[in-house]
Amino acid sequence: MKAIEIEAKSALHKLKRRGLPYKYDLNIYRGCSHGCKYCYGESSHKYLGNTDFNKEIYVKSNIIEVLERELYSSKWKGDIINIGGVCDSYQSIENNYKLMRDILKLMIKYKNPIIISTKSNLILRDLDLIDELAKHTYVNIALCITSSNDDVSKKVEPGASLPVERFRALSEISKTKANTALHMMPILPFLADDEDTLETLVKWAKESEVDYMLTGMLYLTGGIKKRYLSFIKEDYPKYYVPYCRLYPKGGADKDYKSKIHGFLAEMRKKYNVNNNYSKALPKKTTNI
Repeated sequence: MKAIEIEAKSALHKLKRRGLPYKYDLNIYRGCSHGCKYCYGESSHKYLGNTDFNKEIYVKSNIIEVLERELYSSKWKGDIINIGGVCDSYQSIENNYKLMRDILKLMIKYKNPIIISTKSNLILRDLDLIDELAKHTYVNIALCITSSNDDVSKKVEPGASLPVERFRALSEISKTKANTALHMMPILPFLADDEDTLETLVKWAKESEVDYMLTGMLYLTGGIKKRYLSFIKEDYPKYYVPYCRLYPKGGADKDYKSKIHGFLAEMRKKYNVNNNYSKALPKKTTNI
């Protein structure tokens, strides 16, 4: 993996999409070493040219200075910031740069609410700062877990922490004052959509005492479909034709989605797991 240091002109990116519990994204890296086969970020970063999205990671070396300038500005209203919405802030390169510790210290200084989503148990390194920030403002930490099977995870998300490592990280974070969530996003047809896997992940949500669990189907839009199906054809050839049938376009067959969502609803009811994230939001964001 190659690190390429760059200087950022701005730290916070205002989103155009409505209906989210946040208006701003903060990504400290461009590129991600997790190598998720379904990654939408790779397609959205075509402007970087011929860069290998998973092996050439751009590091915003001045991100701390730029972010503080924006948080200090009288124009900043203390909105919730979503950290790592495109490129995971706790990917392996963070072991060396440790930018997230300084980011969290800034958030503590300005008492700014945040949301963090990750597939890495490296986040446990910053448990002290997460807990400190949560004493002052809204903090939501989500661990994305798409399978309970190590072999599947190693192929589909080769650079991410193993599923049980993410589950254990989530359990530890739930002991802090932060809100926590388990994101089963995306649901992987044929690879991790059997009843045992789906029930296991709902049980993990219950056992780690998360505030809510969100699930979402796999979508194969844009350049994702060609890349993902190529992976399936090579690593899981017996599922290639079934995938092509299930995904005539970008979304899965309606009957399939209804079946999966119906079973998950049964499991959430069985284990009393909430799937309404708005209940975990501060009141001022519920009308976004």
